[in-house]
Amino acid sequence: MLKLAYYFTRKQFGKVLTPVKVHSARLPAAFGLFYAKIGKLDQKLTLPPETVLLIRQQVARLNLCLFCMDIGRAFANKAMMKEAKFDALDQYRTSTQFTDAERAALDYVTELTRDKKVKPDTFARMARHYSEREICEIVWLVASEHLYNMTNIGLNIHSDMLCDISKKRKAV
Repeated sequence: MLKLAYYFTRKQFGKVLTPVKVHSARLPAAFGLFYAKIGKLDQKLTLPPETVLLIRQQVARLNLCLFCMDIGRAFANKAMMKEAKFDALDQYRTSTQFTDAERAALDYVTELTRDKKVKPDTFARMARHYSEREICEIVWLVASEHLYNMTNIGLNIHSDMLCDISKKRKAV
């Protein structure tokens, strides 16, 4: 679908819009306005950018949102983050690439996304590593990513191979 959008955009306007703008163009206007608000809130996060992307990626993986998994990897590639860490997300509990704080956050995120509740000991473990504000930010990331995921899944928007495109640009 995106390839078609790229084609029509280039044909009509002589330039190609960014993948995110093309994706937004496929959604009703109300979604675009809401997503813009989410983007502004995300700019105020105090968590490290890599942690933000890992949390969003984990939620997208659990919800099986192919578009969000793809665009998350593309953003990580663009930001020059360790791709191996994203590859090891399946093994975050045992991989040496993750800190204890990241493991605690990812356990929390996994339980909240998958079970829609969190065990008290999981919360307590995460609270040892993160401030109240950061915990609120983690909850925000889970909630907003879930919204993105359900929107894309509900509208049958799948991977647009953005990660592959970003890798090719990085190699050039």
